[in-house]
Amino acid sequence: MNHWLVKSEPFKYSWDQFNEDGRTFWDGVRNYQARNNLKAMQEGDLVLFYHSNEGKNVVGIAKVVRAFYQDPTTEDANWVVVDLVPVESLKNPVSLEQVKSEPSLADISLVKQGRLSVMPLKATEFDKILEMGS
Repeated sequence: MNHWLVKSEPFKYSWDQFNEDGRTFWDGVRNYQARNNLKAMQEGDLVLFYHSNEGKNVVGIAKVVRAFYQDPTTEDANWVVVDLVPVESLKNPVSLEQVKSEPSLADISLVKQGRLSVMPLKATEFDKILEMGS
C-alpha cells in the first residue's frame, strides 16, 4: 500500500462536502507531477485530505477505490482522475505550521513543494501526521 496527500481549497471542495458526497473522482489536476502521482495511486491506498489556502490543515483520511482513468471534465487525454471515498476525520486537524515544526516531516512535498496538489508520503510520514492528529 502507498500513502498520499491531496490538497483542496475548502471553498471549492471541502472535507465536509466530500463526506456528504461519500465518493468523488479527484479532478482538476493540471500539473504533470501531480498527474503522475495520480497515475501511481492504486485501489486501497490511503490518502490524507488537506485544506489548502483556507485553514491549511490535514483534516481527514480517504481511500483510493478506483485507480486512474480519463478525467471526465476534459477531452485532453493527458489528464486523469482517481476515485476516493472518505474514511475518517482526524480528531484534531494538523496544521501546516505543526507539519513544518516536526523534524521527521521536513522533506515532505507539502513543505518542499507547496503548490503540488497530489503528493506521495512515506508510511512513516503518513503515520506521524495521523499521530499528530489523534
